[in-house]
Amino acid sequence: MPKNPFTDLWQFLTATTSDYLDLGAWRFAILALFWALFVTSIVIAAANLRADPGQRTVRCVGIAFVRIMIGCMWFEGMLWKLPLPASDGLRYWTEQEVTRAAFSVHGAFIKDVILPHLALLGPFVFLAELTFATSLILGFAVRAVSVLAIGFVLQLWLGIYRPGDPAEWPWSYMFLALLLFVFALEGAGRCLGLDAWLRRNVNDVRERRGLIGWAFNISG
Repeated sequence: MPKNPFTDLWQFLTATTSDYLDLGAWRFAILALFWALFVTSIVIAAANLRADPGQRTVRCVGIAFVRIMIGCMWFEGMLWKLPLPASDGLRYWTEQEVTRAAFSVHGAFIKDVILPHLALLGPFVFLAELTFATSLILGFAVRAVSVLAIGFVLQLWLGIYRPGDPAEWPWSYMFLALLLFVFALEGAGRCLGLDAWLRRNVNDVRERRGLIGWAFNISG
């Protein structure tokens, strides 16, 4: 099959990319998870559109579309962190950071601390990216999760900063970090996301005094 954006999309949506195929029969469970998240995001968006006229703007729909697409990107990127505990792809790119980090202290930390314990840390990397994907697709706790994702991306930016083979454009990571910053700044989950539904339907939570109310406002 010729490689182009349409064939790539089809293979991703049908679990026939190389990353999916490497998972064997488990690929169908991962694909089911993706479709569950994606369909749920559509249901949430529809509920917001029906209940809140303020959500029916080009700006709100546009922010929601970009948020969901970036969530899908995180989901696709998560695939090559499998199988656990540390996939060959995760090990390879972590090793790249040893020689390509912007600062020698960063490379030394990767070499002396991260690589020897990669089997323990691999599942956390997988769970982190799954969390980013889930949050953005559903529009839940987008502000808080975007801040965490920015730190994750900036580590990659500095870790694969120097030229190497395969080539990586450092601005790719910076653009993603800046987009996540906009999500955090705008509270992108408030546009057709679960954050918007919660703000509208669970007002008593936001009005409670103490940590719960503060955490809800920060995340939403």
